Amino acid sequence: MQNSDYIKEDKTSDEILTTIGARIKIFRLKMNMTQNKLAGECDFQKASMSRIESGKINVTIRTLYKISQVLNINISELVS
Repeated sequence: MQNSDYIKEDKTSDEILTTIGARIKIFRLKMNMTQNKLAGECDFQKASMSRIESGKINVTIRTLYKISQVLNINISELVS
């Protein structure tokens, strides 16, 4: 595997995180919920929720599950 293969793989990962973050934001806004409120209900810090929505941090399945529960959606709706 060449270095360019690693870069391509990382870019794909970044795109996935950005897409998931954007979907979280869309569902949050549909519920007229602030980042602060969603973060609080998930027991996260607002700064963490901001980084999740902007795709800056890799989230665990557990984190996605918590968010989906608060947003009253299936976890699959965040990743599809």
